[in-house]
Amino acid sequence: MSTTIQSGQVGYHVENGIGVISFHHPTHNSMPSPLLQILSETIEQASQDPAAKVIILKSAGDRTFCAGASFDELAAIEDFATGKRFFTGFAKVINALRKSPKLVIGRIQGKAVGGGVGLAAACDYCLATQDAAVKLSELAVGIGPFVVGPAVERKIGTSAFSQMAINATEWYSAHWAMERGLFANVYPSIAELDQGIHALAQNLAQSSPEAMRELKAIFWEGTSHWDQFLEERAAISGRLVLTEYAKRAIKK
Repeated sequence: MSTTIQSGQVGYHVENGIGVISFHHPTHNSMPSPLLQILSETIEQASQDPAAKVIILKSAGDRTFCAGASFDELAAIEDFATGKRFFTGFAKVINALRKSPKLVIGRIQGKAVGGGVGLAAACDYCLATQDAAVKLSELAVGIGPFVVGPAVERKIGTSAFSQMAINATEWYSAHWAMERGLFANVYPSIAELDQGIHALAQNLAQSSPEAMRELKAIFWEGTSHWDQFLEERAAISGRLVLTEYAKRAIKK
């Protein structure tokens, strides 16, 4: 199954108990609102699919995992309701990953920016290549990583999250991200990354679904309020994107 929208695409298929969700957008796998909506719905579909014992989340190409929010759409925001709705898109995807009863493996083959870091952090286990540098660029355009922040902070800790959020123009290496828990392992090449992911996914597909479901619930304890919490965070970004500072920074 695949769904194409606004030059982007989300695909889903199952093989040998492994559900694979893939997304693509020609602009460095950035995510416009309609594509985020389809992605969250696809995650929910895979989560309820009895044929999928474990889920892999991946993107197309070999350079960028996800460049975050669509800047064209960001620049076009003119009112608070539109701004809040825009930032709620990533909140829906993060919450869909959080609420899935199945373990989600993130395949981070390239750079991740902003919302892309949030997607990686919301996966239960991430494997990456040495080219998968990460950056939280939101403050540099007058906003802040408010929506993805809870997922990132939960995974790497307050100190490392603060470092990324404050130094918003800095790339942090894949090995830096691994040392802080965002990635479980870093591979020299995409081919080796795929071997590692396939081996892990095969093992998990043979594991007890009930045990994995219980583990998933434990991993995400204390986040049952995130549906409302991330919506409130989206409102902060929706307000800030309308400021003159943000408008100038985004235009620049």
